[in-house]
Amino acid sequence: MYHYLRNRRNQRHFPLPFIENFLPTKHCHWPFSTFTVQTPNANPSLEAVPSNFHAHSPQRPNLLSTHNLTSTHPAAPSLDKSPPFDQNTLNDIISSNKIITSYIRSGDLSSALRVFRNMTVKTTVTWNAMLAGYSRKPGKLTEAQKLFDQIPEKDTVSYNIMLAGYVQNSDMETVWSFFNSMPSKDIASWNTMISGFAQKGAMAKARELFLAMPEKNSVTWSAMISGYVECGALELAEEFFEFAAVKSVVAWTAMISGYMKFGKIEKAERLFKEMPVKNLVTWNAMIAGYVENCRAEDGLKIFRIMLRYGIRPNHSSLSSVLLGCSELSALQLGKQVHQLVCKSSLRDDTTACTSLISMYCKCGVLDDAWKLFLETKSKDIVSWNAMISGYAQHGAGEKALHLFEEMRGEGIRPDWITFVAVLLACNHAGLVDIGVRYFDSMVKDYGVEPRPDHYTCMVDLLGRAGKLVEAVDLIKKMPFKPHSAIFGTLLGACRIHKNLELAKFAAQNLLNLDPQSAAGYVQLANVYAATNKWDHVARVRRSMKDNKVVKTPGYSWIEIKSTVHEFRSGDRVHPELASIHEKLNELEKKMKLAGYVPDLESALHDVGEEQKEQLLLWHSEKLAIAFGLIVVPYGTPIRVFKNLRVCGDCHRAIKYISAVERREIIVRDTVRFHHFKGGCCSCGDYW
Repeated sequence: MYHYLRNRRNQRHFPLPFIENFLPTKHCHWPFSTFTVQTPNANPSLEAVPSNFHAHSPQRPNLLSTHNLTSTHPAAPSLDKSPPFDQNTLNDIISSNKIITSYIRSGDLSSALRVFRNMTVKTTVTWNAMLAGYSRKPGKLTEAQKLFDQIPEKDTVSYNIMLAGYVQNSDMETVWSFFNSMPSKDIASWNTMISGFAQKGAMAKARELFLAMPEKNSVTWSAMISGYVECGALELAEEFFEFAAVKSVVAWTAMISGYMKFGKIEKAERLFKEMPVKNLVTWNAMIAGYVENCRAEDGLKIFRIMLRYGIRPNHSSLSSVLLGCSELSALQLGKQVHQLVCKSSLRDDTTACTSLISMYCKCGVLDDAWKLFLETKSKDIVSWNAMISGYAQHGAGEKALHLFEEMRGEGIRPDWITFVAVLLACNHAGLVDIGVRYFDSMVKDYGVEPRPDHYTCMVDLLGRAGKLVEAVDLIKKMPFKPHSAIFGTLLGACRIHKNLELAKFAAQNLLNLDPQSAAGYVQLANVYAATNKWDHVARVRRSMKDNKVVKTPGYSWIEIKSTVHEFRSGDRVHPELASIHEKLNELEKKMKLAGYVPDLESALHDVGEEQKEQLLLWHSEKLAIAFGLIVVPYGTPIRVFKNLRVCGDCHRAIKYISAVERREIIVRDTVRFHHFKGGCCSCGDYW
């Protein structure tokens, strides 16, 4: 294989670094024919290839040809003679073929069949159009086989359509048998086979066909490259990409997706910069790749560049962008995307609406999410899951469970993600017994096998309620090996309830599974600090240093007029720091007059009480809230986001701030949303 590719080496190099300002580049527009039925899987991604590439198909039917005509009229003359049909008859055939194809594309097989049956004269193109409709539709393979057998004069396209039907709806042994029985094969036939094996992960068989294939085109190379990317063989994908005689946009995009999938962002950027032709799928791969690699800001940046090129996003683009908005809590951009959706054909698209619901939930605007959920005309399980999860994250457990029951009443069967949301709702609302009942009902009533995520929720549910022994018992009964998140969750519960013995057990198991877990060290140190065992705290911190484990610094951020302001504890760089400190000092006096007493246990440093109070006052979430009080107009909720769990003192202080300042404050940490208003929090001090 290597020697074959080596002989076809293309010595292109891409030394230029990825830059933000892209040079003008070509973008593909896929021209859909009004009456040609394309061979399924000949180009399965339906994406453009370079304009200078010409596919070779030895048998391509001429739609205007009067050969291969069949008639259902009893007096039809012999087809061996010159065609007796006049121009009107030919026009009727072409018109009917176009109508059938239109119905097939829209998924209306019944209407297509009605037109087909009413045709007195049919061409092979007519039969192929109907065959394509049946072969592509799940569950219609038997009907497709019967129709295929009835075609009077099959051409290569007929066989290719049937072959693609077998690939989509049958096993590859059947496909292989049919392929070998074909009287003639063209490039599309071979491509369909290679794509079929690649899609099923049988890359050894795909490569065998690739080597045996007499002639290859860009689709062939793209199928192999995409197949290797999907099965995780990135090096082989790179090898094929390097030696590909013709690189289509599909191949370039597959490699970009592969690099992003494996975190090789710079390589993805380099390919994207050098691509001669880009299409929407390419841009989507970059946007999604950035977001999935925790670089949401870059994802949103490249989305804006895409819009400047005049490229219209689809629901996939918007889903990635909205996920990026959720991660950054970029509510203003999220609202702009919402406006974009409303002005486009995606306004009734279920996927786009669901992404918006999720974005509003994660940005702390639950009312807008609920309004959009009600306006969504066609709700699928993902839509329901998004809204149930939203209520769960915001601590509205009863609303989440009510919505779950409403979903069941609509006849929608819950999936494993639904139950993660349901258990999360029970967890945040402290509904232990109800949560246990739902967990027990998963397999019994719904046939949903518990996954690690469900066990993590249950350990959290039991642990927060102080049922630490029951939580440990559940871990021991798990049908699979516990992952690190399970012990991290248990360790967090031990910190809340100051159970030092179980904290050691959880931390040891966590660090055995993930020696570089900063959370394991930090949580254990926090448990020691809460019990004033400062020598143990020092030992844990020394161990972190010796093992070169770096703690994730805590920070909070707030969005003001589409600009994100970030704060760290003891921040010294924000330009408005003097005003912020002045505001905090003012707040401290007001809070203490109202009865606030700092929770010194939240200051995890072995220093004096006065210094502890100062450290607590400068926690990142307090700095962000003070800044919000200065710049956010009265009557507008202040929304703050934190990358770690909010500490006990900050939670207590924010309740007082909401009362003395008469402001609504919404804080999202890694656990949940807290809605502070009038001196109370939506979590009921249970978090």
